[in-house]
Amino acid sequence: MAVALVTGTSTGIGLATAVAFARAGHDVYATMRHPDRAPELASTAAKDTLPIKILPMDVDDDASVVKATAQVLAGGGRIDVLVNNAGIDLKGPIEELPLAEFRRVMETNYFGALRCIQAVVPGMRARRSGHVINVTSIAGRVSVASQAPYAASKWALEAASEALAQEVKSFGIHVSIVEPGVIATPIFDKRREVPANTRYPQERRLNAFFNASLKQPISPLLVADKIVEIVESKTWKLRHPVGPDAEPLLAFRASMTDEQWVDLHSIESDQEWAAVLKRDIGLDVVLPSEPELA
Repeated sequence: MAVALVTGTSTGIGLATAVAFARAGHDVYATMRHPDRAPELASTAAKDTLPIKILPMDVDDDASVVKATAQVLAGGGRIDVLVNNAGIDLKGPIEELPLAEFRRVMETNYFGALRCIQAVVPGMRARRSGHVINVTSIAGRVSVASQAPYAASKWALEAASEALAQEVKSFGIHVSIVEPGVIATPIFDKRREVPANTRYPQERRLNAFFNASLKQPISPLLVADKIVEIVESKTWKLRHPVGPDAEPLLAFRASMTDEQWVDLHSIESDQEWAAVLKRDIGLDVVLPSEPELA
């Protein structure tokens, strides 16, 4: 059985992944910034007697990552699997968001994953085995207006993952990119209120798109089970879109030229934009009356 280190396990995909690995018989080290604030995983592990050990780790902090990985090595003797799941979301137009917010998202979603990779790959390389799973998003391949901070961080992680796969394959280390579509996780409960005075309509449109998609919620267990399957299959396949909407959304983007994609998301009318989505992907996106710009 594998020793798996999973980041961002307080809720959502990370929590589900920790439980899925443990139920499959693997030894799991589940990390999060503040274990005392997120008791659900500990409660589940205790109730079902699952092999899950919970450790504090902040992927934004070098010393925290070094300390946590040392604790895993002390307890498990090795790290066979790293699941880089920790991440944060932020939406808004590029003009209106402070640069500090872009840095904050990139620090966690991109540099946080790199910290963890650099901490575990030397041991994997020495043993000539291991598996790095980087959880990105369909937004790591499809960029939509108002999602620049999040999409940029996921595109960056996709690029680094593709390079890493080439670097470490000769050492027997697998690299996989997991690209969820719209999955029902608490990340959607943390959306900011769209400023009333914004001159950009795309953030409210994207929120309406997510609201429509979440009317038929997809459990994070789907992603968790896929991650376990990827590891246990020992596949060398690099990219794994997950969720019923993942492949259709990628196909929707691929069906257009770059210019057509830009034109779609720069349409002035909310209702005209929603009509295209209804026609082309069958999603009924409902938007309120369009506000007047100041």
